[in-house]
Amino acid sequence: MKPTTTLAIAIAASLGVACSSSSSPQTTSGGGGGGGVAQLMKDRNLTEADVTAALKTFTPSGRHDEYYIFASGGHSGQVIVIGVPSMRILKYIAVFTPEPWQGYGYGDESMKILAAGRRHGHDITWADTHHPALSETAGDYDGQYLFINDKSNPRVAVIDLKDFTTKQIVTSPLIESDHGATMVTPDTDYVIESSQYPAPLGGEYADVKEWNDKYRGAVIFWKFDRAKGRIDPTSSFAIELPPYMQDIADAGKKVSDGWIFINSLDTERAWGGNKEGNPPLESGASQNDMDYLHVINWKKAAEVAKAGKTEQIAGMPVIRLQTAIDEGLLYFVPEPKSPHGVDVTPSGEDMVVSGKLDTHTTVYSWAQMKGLIDAKEFATKDPYGVPVLSFEKSIRGQAEVGLGPLHTQFDGDGFAYTSLFLESAVAKWSLAKLEVVEKIPVNYNIGHLLTAEGDTVSPDGHYLVAMNKWAIDRFAPVGPLLPQNFQLVDLSGPKMQLLYDMPIPLGEPHYAQMIKADKIKAENIYSPAGIDPYTGERSANAVEPNQERIEVKPDGVHVYMTAIRSHFTPDIIRVKQGDQVHLHITNIEQADDATHGFALDSYNVNLSLEPGEHNDVDFVADAAGVFPMYCTEFCSALHLEMAGYFLVEPK
Repeated sequence: MKPTTTLAIAIAASLGVACSSSSSPQTTSGGGGGGGVAQLMKDRNLTEADVTAALKTFTPSGRHDEYYIFASGGHSGQVIVIGVPSMRILKYIAVFTPEPWQGYGYGDESMKILAAGRRHGHDITWADTHHPALSETAGDYDGQYLFINDKSNPRVAVIDLKDFTTKQIVTSPLIESDHGATMVTPDTDYVIESSQYPAPLGGEYADVKEWNDKYRGAVIFWKFDRAKGRIDPTSSFAIELPPYMQDIADAGKKVSDGWIFINSLDTERAWGGNKEGNPPLESGASQNDMDYLHVINWKKAAEVAKAGKTEQIAGMPVIRLQTAIDEGLLYFVPEPKSPHGVDVTPSGEDMVVSGKLDTHTTVYSWAQMKGLIDAKEFATKDPYGVPVLSFEKSIRGQAEVGLGPLHTQFDGDGFAYTSLFLESAVAKWSLAKLEVVEKIPVNYNIGHLLTAEGDTVSPDGHYLVAMNKWAIDRFAPVGPLLPQNFQLVDLSGPKMQLLYDMPIPLGEPHYAQMIKADKIKAENIYSPAGIDPYTGERSANAVEPNQERIEVKPDGVHVYMTAIRSHFTPDIIRVKQGDQVHLHITNIEQADDATHGFALDSYNVNLSLEPGEHNDVDFVADAAGVFPMYCTEFCSALHLEMAGYFLVEPK
């Protein structure tokens, strides 16, 4: 029996398809055209490895995935939810940008959330989401909340995973960009947001030539109130940092709990000016052999902030740089130049740093660094007086992993996995021996990578996803703007196995986290009917059945409407041109997936009303005419009849 036929029989048995036991497959009915499984493999030029990979990802209809991935949506300003192993996109979570399907940015409450992210008096209708972070308890994902940053317009959002809805956006004019966000401390006491590109704190103006004196970085510690499910800006604080470009951040865990670690680049303090007689920023910032790993005692910093040893800048209590030095909050350790990853091991005993222009990962020992800090044994100070530890005395060693190392994740068996951008590969290496044991090529130019719960105190391993920046020839041509490529890799066997290529056609994802599906306790309906999803409470304007009405009040016309299969009540609304209109709409359905939409012609009104959801929207009826309104979700056999008219009588 040929190996392919053997595999075909196994596949056929699992799928309930007849297949010959001889070397010549029999013809069967069904199956897409009459061939048996072995014939299908032959016709499609599939190998046993191909079919094995397909079976490992195949998830029958109605069967749920083992894991969720929460990935940044890059320029879309959203979050992508993906199932594993199926690699099916389950949802886009609307965060920083309007999203019509979910009615996000079209109703009063969601517009208020977006308005909270205004910067310097401007509405921001895009974002560059980078680093999602799941809430943690004792260093493990707890499945309750998700946080995400906007690098370009430094903002942080809170997403409640009960309904996968953005509840809050916060921003501070203290900084002008962020990148080391939104990692969380092990019990989600704080959400970390560190700046990337230095600027005068608080949005003041200073010429770039005053970089050394007036430009600064900062790290903000946003206090998270778990009981309320919101960030509390009044209990948050920041630490001023020197004008290096702070990069990725991670929080210590277990033995290193209470500390955070932030990469940086540009210790040269170059600012570019290639038309002003200076080298381009990229070459100016790549002269030194070492940059600085920031080591920050956040627990002690919280005490210092609480004691009032801060200065108010742009409404944020800031621990000034000299205070951070005097209080023993901030230390530096040299790291290979242009780093783009600092990852704390599951035990919290080591920190792995990768320099983009190096071929090694460098493993820092927390015990050695803490010993130097406690002994006040410093090699030197930076130009601003920050104590600098000895590189040689701080590291446990280096692993030669390959070209262009970026980010590292872990499994539960003592192995680390590092993305190699220039080599387009993932290196698996031993944390104990600091030796590479295997590499797998990926397509192409991998940036971040993730493993199942791979940045927690108890990684699963099992699966790895390579988040590749280039797709080139992997998918059918779609013009010059190509998707990103997420490649799923199986870690459970003796060798890493590539299982699946998944195009991501939404912005440029940067980072993602993978969590066990059973940790997510999502709700299917809002109950009782009338819940405002953005506050989590029953709206004061919720409408009960048989209480629908239209009332004229001093502030305008109030329409109290219900939606249920397959009609709106009331379905005729009469107003006069110039009236202020207040729509209060409750979906009184309590059945799973019984979502209704509400669209109003020409007035930019577009709502999504999930089962039990209430939404309000205010607008001026400034255009006279007859405007259809209808349900935009195919909700029943009479969906097209779920409609009505908004009549605006001319003045």
